[in-house]
Order: sequence, then structure tokens, then C-alpha cells
Amino acid sequence: MNTPIYSRLLEHKTLDYSPFHTPGHKNNFFKENLFELDLTELPDTDALYEADGIILETEKNLAKLFSAKRSLISSGGCTLAIQTMLKLACQRGKKMLFARNIHRSAVNACALLGITPKWILPKSDNFLFTGRVLPEDVEKEFIKDTEISALYITSPDYYGEITDIKALSEICRKYGKLLLVDNAHGSHLAFLKENQHPVHLGADMSACSLHKTLPVLTGGAVLNIANAEFAENAKNAMSLFGSTSPSYPIMASIDICCKYMSEKGISAYRKLEERVLQIKQLAENLGIIQPDGLCDNTRICISTPNIENQIDFFHSHKIESEFCDGRNAVFICTPFNSERDLKRLENAISQIHGHPETVPFTFTLPETALTPREAILAESELVSVKNAVGRISADSACPCPPGIPVVMPGEVIDSNIIHLLDESDLIHVVK
Repeated sequence: MNTPIYSRLLEHKTLDYSPFHTPGHKNNFFKENLFELDLTELPDTDALYEADGIILETEKNLAKLFSAKRSLISSGGCTLAIQTMLKLACQRGKKMLFARNIHRSAVNACALLGITPKWILPKSDNFLFTGRVLPEDVEKEFIKDTEISALYITSPDYYGEITDIKALSEICRKYGKLLLVDNAHGSHLAFLKENQHPVHLGADMSACSLHKTLPVLTGGAVLNIANAEFAENAKNAMSLFGSTSPSYPIMASIDICCKYMSEKGISAYRKLEERVLQIKQLAENLGIIQPDGLCDNTRICISTPNIENQIDFFHSHKIESEFCDGRNAVFICTPFNSERDLKRLENAISQIHGHPETVPFTFTLPETALTPREAILAESELVSVKNAVGRISADSACPCPPGIPVVMPGEVIDSNIIHLLDESDLIHVVK
């Protein structure tokens, strides 16, 4: 019998691409053989959801590192942290205001928990990237609908754009609302020269996917809780969704990362920050469009629609990007990228010149017919996009750009949505 997954991973390693994608350790950090630590919950190894020993001690170290009231380890990725965060927030009410650019896991959690989402669109000046939710728009929604209990946003987004968390937290406090942040791509923001971590800036809770930008095995995440109201019952909420067989190698990697960040990591990430800013400046000098405003200083996002095949172009420079959508390319940098990696990226960017005119992206929220829970749990069928006009979506569709779902479960698919999707694609609709 062959070994398709294992063999392909070994083959990929031989390609010697510079890895500007997750995980943050870039296979260039761990000296320990974590495979030897693949154990289970034993009398001396503690238990994740009843932690009172070594796991609790590591969670206290994480809380200190992120300046949180409580931190919960997840070996089930940021998805588990997001599910837990939304479950905890439900005790304040099940109608919440969501920035439209949310991860699929949050949509699914809404369905599981019976949350009624109201949507707010991020705004962008150049139409190439997602944009940010504006405080004044949030305030208008709070005034319009007093039943909203929380604001849920994604910051930073996939393109590295950082929302004004401090301003949003002030609006939320003014109206007695919770601020929940999907900080999956921003765990490292706490350690840069200017601390932009959501918990530091006033968020009540923040779900952080450690493995994306820190040296942690894939699946390692943490829920950081700043609001003491939610600290006591947090483990109970997490156990509702999480596996009863958490990965000890992943949890051990979080432990090792925590020690590294407290001893050497901050200086390493700040040194990286300076180096990446040099590459961003190179792109700017060449007239390459990048996101405006406050952005992650360690993530490079460039607009490259004049390159016919982005993936082939970067592969020709021995680079594996995090993401190419046909118009934009994203590169995640960590201290575990070598200088050779960064030089390769500089060389590739130096061969990108000019930029064509951009086509404005316009979008209005579609009509809502069902809640996400009703739509996702309903009987559905697959139909071609071109035949879906007037049907109720049972899924979300998110073309890139701009990284904003044009239809969510429970929304009516109209002709405007069809124009933003590939008509040959299939979509789940409610029967």
C-alpha cells in the first residue's frame, strides 16, 4: 500500500521553496522530537478541560504573556477558540453585529449556537483589499438596534489590515456591548514595537491562532480573555466543542513557544519587523499597491494583477506564498524565514513594475430569508450558480478579492451576487 500524504509531503520538502506561509515555525525552530511526546491524559499529564496541573500552569504563562485575565489552550485550531468565544458571549444575548469578512468557522458557530448575526461591511479606499469596519458605522448600528449584544470583527484580516481596536472598544464600552476579535493572524502583534494585540487595546476576548505566525505546531491556538466575567466558565464552554483527545505534541509546542517568546522572541520579531519594512518600502518605490493605513508590519501583501500566473511567477523564484487570488499576493514572514528567503522575495518583487487601473468593487448586502442555523440545517441541494437566482443559500461564497462573503447561509441569491461569482461553479441552496 502506498502513502500518498506522507510521500507528497516528503516530495514537497525537496522543492526547497522559501516558505512564506503558515505555520510560523517554518520547519526551522523545534529541536525537540515532539513525536515522542504523543501521549494522552494520564494521572501526571493533566487534562485539558479539567486542568489543575501542568496545562493550567502553561495557560497561566500564556495569560501573563498576552496580559489576559485568562488564556485557554486549544489544540483544535482557532476554530475551537472562536466557538468558545461565541458560546461565552451568548450569555449577554444572541443577536450580534458581525463584520462581513468573518471566517467560515464563525458562521458555522452562529448556526450551532443559534446566534442571529447582523452584518456590517468593512470599507476600503482602493477596492483591492478588504478594508476596515469604521467606529462611526458601528455606533450607528448600536443606536439603531439596542438588542445587539456584541461586535465581532476580524483584525488583522488576511491582507494584514488592522482595524482601530481601541476606538471600537471605546464605542462598545459606551453602549455596554462586548468586543470580540478574531485575531487568528495576529498573535505576534503583542510583541512588535507597537503593541497592536486586541486584548491590549480593549477587546473583551480574542481568538489567536498561534501556529499561523508564532513557532507552534499547526492546530495550536489560544483564547485570550480580558473580561473577568467570562473567565470562570470558559473551560466548560470549550469542552462543548473540543475533542476529548487533545494533542499533547501541539500543547507542548505552545509551551516551548511561550518560553521562547518570554526569553528571545520579542527581540527576534522586532528585528524581523525592521527587515520586512525594508521590503515593503521596495515595493512602494516600484509603485506596487499595498494596503493603506495601519497594517501588520511583518506581513507583505502586494497587488499584482499584471502577472498572468502569480503562483508560477513566485515558484520560478523558489517562493511559496501564503495566498494568491489572481490580483493580490500575501506573504507571511516570521523570524524563522532565513535571509535567503527574504532575498528571494526581494528579487521577485523587484521584477514587478507598474500597476494597471483597478476596477472598483461594489457590493450591497443581500436580503435575509432565514437565519444561518435554519439555512445550514435545512435540506439542501447543489445547483450551478447561474441557476441559483432567487434561491436561499445554504452556504457562504467568498470570491477574492475582496475577501468578503457575497452571500451567507440564509440569504437570497440575487443577480448582483451572480455577477461576482463564477457561473459554472456549484453552490448549496435550500430545497
